[in-house]
Amino acid sequence: MFFKYGIPAIAAGALAFAVLSVRHMKPQQVEAAPPLAPPSSEFERQIGGIGMVEAASENISIGTPVPGLVSAVYVRAGQAVRRGQPLMRLDDRDLGAELALRETAVRVAEARLQRLRNAPRPEDIPPAEARLEQARAQLADAEAQLRIIEAVPDRRAVRTEDLERRRWAVAAARAQLREAEAALAQLRAGAWREDILVAEAELAQARQHLERVRTDLERLTVTAPVSGRILRVNVRAGEFAGAPAAQPLILMGAEGSPQVRVDVDEKDAWRVRPDARAYGSVRGNAARRFPLRFVRIEPYVVPKRNLTGETTERTDTRVLQVIYALEADAPVYVGQQMDVYIEAKE
Repeated sequence: MFFKYGIPAIAAGALAFAVLSVRHMKPQQVEAAPPLAPPSSEFERQIGGIGMVEAASENISIGTPVPGLVSAVYVRAGQAVRRGQPLMRLDDRDLGAELALRETAVRVAEARLQRLRNAPRPEDIPPAEARLEQARAQLADAEAQLRIIEAVPDRRAVRTEDLERRRWAVAAARAQLREAEAALAQLRAGAWREDILVAEAELAQARQHLERVRTDLERLTVTAPVSGRILRVNVRAGEFAGAPAAQPLILMGAEGSPQVRVDVDEKDAWRVRPDARAYGSVRGNAARRFPLRFVRIEPYVVPKRNLTGETTERTDTRVLQVIYALEADAPVYVGQQMDVYIEAKE
């Protein structure tokens, strides 16, 4: 009896429950306003574009002139800096040792030049004069020995070899006397002018080597090229900085009215006019519109890059970049995207 009437009844009840459940769980379409109003234009005819906020001087990517180990970072994000203020420094131990060597070389060259300019020393004259007197005495002795042997009346008593030897001894003594006289005269004359010029050139060369090392040391301290504000710091002490770096080690921008770099599609590029009105609104607050002041048009059409903000991005769309200036006190951040509308006459 149960199998004949009970099972079909249970099946009919399950079917009715399924139908009612599906009927009640059917989604209901409800019209609702978006949480944020989409951006809209107040111009009758307009050109739309996506803008990226940047510093007044454009974003400056700070790098290092040479690769090396970062020994110190002196700034942090958001800090105001002045032109020439140190931002970071690379390891300079090897150049510090080279600087000490170059300073020693300069001192050696200066001492060598000073010695030449002060020559001769008063103490050097008496020994040279003594050598001159010695040469004169040796010449007088040689001449006396020659006269004695020449005074012998019988030539057979004197060997020809002894006579020639005495004559050559006189000639050698005269040569030594002339050498001693020349040495004394040279000593009294002081250093040769050409030697002084060579010493001065060596000193100048040593000083140039020293200045080169000092310049290399100064280059290891990276300074701010302009007065502005640090936007981002991507390096820490102890990290290795390559040249060029894969990403900006420090990103900064000059203080002043921020700018908006607007990408206008190339098909609308002919419609852009410098005297056209323009305004922009930041993402998430379309109700507030910021008036924009035209700055310039960069005439080279480039691939669009600002879909994600990455500078290496490439797409098939090409855009004309138009630069506008915001008010100095506009509450925007560098790197923030804006929806920009430019008035068009046609």
